[in-house]
Amino acid sequence: MADSWSSSGLDVHLGWQPETGRTGLAAAIRAAIREGRWQPGAAVPSTRALAQDLGIARGTVTRVYADLAAEGYLRTAQGAPTRVATAGALPQSAPRQAPRDPAPRWDLRPGRPDLTAFPRQAWITATRRALLRTPAAAFGYESELGAPELRDTLAAYLARSRGVVADPARIVVCHGYSHAIAILARALRGLDINEIAFENPSLRMYRDIATAQGSSVVGVDVDSEGINVSAVDSPAVVVTAAHQYPTGVTLAPHRRTQLARSGALILEDDYDGEFRFDHQQVGALQALAPERVIYAGTASKTLAPALRLAWLVLPRSLVEPVRAAMSDSGSRPAFLNQLALAELIDSGGYDQHVRRSRAEYRSRRARLLTALPDSVRPHGIAAGLHLLLMLPPDGPTETEALAACRRRAIGIEGLGTYWMDPNRPGGLIVGYAAPPKHAFASAVQTLIEALWEITT
Repeated sequence: MADSWSSSGLDVHLGWQPETGRTGLAAAIRAAIREGRWQPGAAVPSTRALAQDLGIARGTVTRVYADLAAEGYLRTAQGAPTRVATAGALPQSAPRQAPRDPAPRWDLRPGRPDLTAFPRQAWITATRRALLRTPAAAFGYESELGAPELRDTLAAYLARSRGVVADPARIVVCHGYSHAIAILARALRGLDINEIAFENPSLRMYRDIATAQGSSVVGVDVDSEGINVSAVDSPAVVVTAAHQYPTGVTLAPHRRTQLARSGALILEDDYDGEFRFDHQQVGALQALAPERVIYAGTASKTLAPALRLAWLVLPRSLVEPVRAAMSDSGSRPAFLNQLALAELIDSGGYDQHVRRSRAEYRSRRARLLTALPDSVRPHGIAAGLHLLLMLPPDGPTETEALAACRRRAIGIEGLGTYWMDPNRPGGLIVGYAAPPKHAFASAVQTLIEALWEITT
């Protein structure tokens, strides 16, 4: 039976942002305890329940709880639920009120689509049609691999749109890409593959998820032609081949071939493959080696992260290990959302939405580039939902640039947190897709004012 939070009596709203990873989750729980939302002595949500709700690996929550217990915020006992420490036992240095970062007035954070453009009416129509067409028996305990309707649809869609070699039996639908990384790392551990290489720089959250599953993580540098394939010496590697995140470069053709022939298992994170603006989309790396490349896609960038829908196209040898890991995780994406997405794709509504979004984001990127000061150097191909801005080598620093943005209530990210080692170049990662359409011009103007302040 699934764990329930109702017995804890806690307000479990944490306001946690997935990109902050394990460190951010620990900080959110500390804040909940300090502010009294998690009352002293109350039982906290189980690791399984909290992990399932947040769409992250259970091991991540387990490690956060262990860290907070060591700090004195939580109390553990063998055979008993974990509880918030009593008031007298809480760390004395902890303030009663922890200030929260205000929501940015101008949201230029990367990795976010324009949520106001979500096709609500098309989604409602797709959901209604799916409900009318689906037999009652389908609403039982579904397959660990995901709804058959969606897997059938994805096999056809990925073949025509991304050139992926897929059949439904090799597709697994996950509870978001974070869940996919956790499941895959767990399955690879079961096959004695204990080390995974990640691009450097890359999103720390995903590296932390792999580490939480017991994998050893190593970094491989990225240059203007993508990951340095000759430096890959791990049995598995994660790449963003079509549009490297966050640098924005594309894996060069000769390196694609070299990587496909390397013998390593490759996880291809095709997070925004639908959004190429200057040329036809680069086909998926997976087609070069379907039995060595695990293809990962998601609806988070095309539709919305809240849908928690991602998918893996697996080599035949990994289908059963991943299915078993999915079963053990106990986490599944909402079945109705799977049916609705299948219907949206089959009806053509998904392609229409992607085309509209592609045109809008192409226009936004062009407008941002036109407005930039000459001293700020844009990096990467014309694609995706973000742009990396490299700062002048003689200053300002990334810290100064971020501070100037914060003074103007701009939500933005720095490149520094993506590196796996210190003393690397700084920069700003601008998510030009995130603002609502009516706010985009003002958001860009405010960013340009901040850049002019620190570069002139």
